[in-house]
Amino acid sequence: MPLMPVQDSMFLLAESREHPMHVGGLQLYSLPDDAGPDYLSQIYHSLVADEQSVQPLFRRRPRRPVSSLGQWSWASDYLLDMEYHVRLTALPRPGRVRELLELTSRLHGSLLDRHRPLWEFSLIEGLEGNRFATYSKVHHALMDGVSSLILASRALSTNPDDRDMPPVWAVPPMQRPDKPGGGPLELLENLRASATDIAGVLPALVRSANTALREQASVLPFQAPRSIFNVQITGARRFAAQRWPVDRVKAIRRATGATLNDVVLAMCSGALRRYLLELGALPDRPLISMVPVSLRAKQKRSEASGNSVGAILVNLGTHLEDPAQRFTQIQQSAQIAKRSLAELSPLQILALSGLTMAPLAFAPLPGFVRMTPPPFNLIISNVPGSPKPLYWNGAKLDGMYPLSIPYDGQALNITITSYADQLQFGLTGCRRNVPHLQRLLGHLDDSLAELEKAVL
Repeated sequence: MPLMPVQDSMFLLAESREHPMHVGGLQLYSLPDDAGPDYLSQIYHSLVADEQSVQPLFRRRPRRPVSSLGQWSWASDYLLDMEYHVRLTALPRPGRVRELLELTSRLHGSLLDRHRPLWEFSLIEGLEGNRFATYSKVHHALMDGVSSLILASRALSTNPDDRDMPPVWAVPPMQRPDKPGGGPLELLENLRASATDIAGVLPALVRSANTALREQASVLPFQAPRSIFNVQITGARRFAAQRWPVDRVKAIRRATGATLNDVVLAMCSGALRRYLLELGALPDRPLISMVPVSLRAKQKRSEASGNSVGAILVNLGTHLEDPAQRFTQIQQSAQIAKRSLAELSPLQILALSGLTMAPLAFAPLPGFVRMTPPPFNLIISNVPGSPKPLYWNGAKLDGMYPLSIPYDGQALNITITSYADQLQFGLTGCRRNVPHLQRLLGHLDDSLAELEKAVL
């Protein structure tokens, strides 16, 4: 198989026991009315018995043959052990959400086996309220969070009567549009265009620096203060999750003319301020968030695999006590960052984002995190999901909560996705260095109420 793209292989190179490099998802379902006592058992046995339907993407396993001079490539696994990749487990009674989140935390902290395709899927029964859950994880080298969400939604249906639905690993990929040509002249043109793109990265970096000097709300790497999140991490994880009605967030958006993501960032800003004040650890200077941005709007539609993500830096204004002032700071900072990307090509955005993210590659080196300022304080992602209720084999999807990747020097990650009329927050933290992570959920609720009071 072909060599792995450099951007994808970096996630394998950076991985260690302390730094698992997979993304995950926790889904909660209501059992269908006609579900018998062996509903989940039947689904499990049907999944593990159907090895032939696994798509090529989910047969890929990494390897480093001598012929590649040490560069990572993909090999296909035609002898999948489905009972290894697909598991059936149960919660101890009474099967509360608290126990579900503890189980999910443990599952998310374990490494994927590199001798096998880099994905796992767990069916979890015994959840109170006549519900069950699924937890899935896939290595970031295989796909990013946006790609995994696209595939997950394509494995579900808007029709509750649909049965015998394929799992995510059996969903055929979307076909790339046919392209004419492909001869030597087109190859030369692509090479010329790429060279022009790369040559434009340095001027773009200079423009960003000039903007940061002119405008107070603009942010450059390494302007972030030190915080309790910017330390070396362990491999154990803690996960917390909750959802809020999207109408509450949209009401603030309409009243202020902001984007929905601005409101989400303001929610997180207020919650982080309260959390750090509670711990006596709030920095004097504002926290800086790295915010991933999808490049798919700038590209032609293609199959949902691989990584296609850029990054901007946003000033969260956590040093400001007034929520309206914090919100204004976030809006201005995000607008400046987005304007700086608007004139760039996808390749230039990737290159510029790579420079922003580059310090994370050096973070595992002894002393690097301790001796250098953080490039930013945490990552906050917002991934759009389905606006309609979805079903899997008759079971209604009640909630879907994303799990992401903490890094050395980045002990907390907040990822949000929309589903139906809710915003679903997933908080993934280093178990040792982010104490009482679940308290952030209460602070998020307080922060949203604070914003409503300030602007409505």
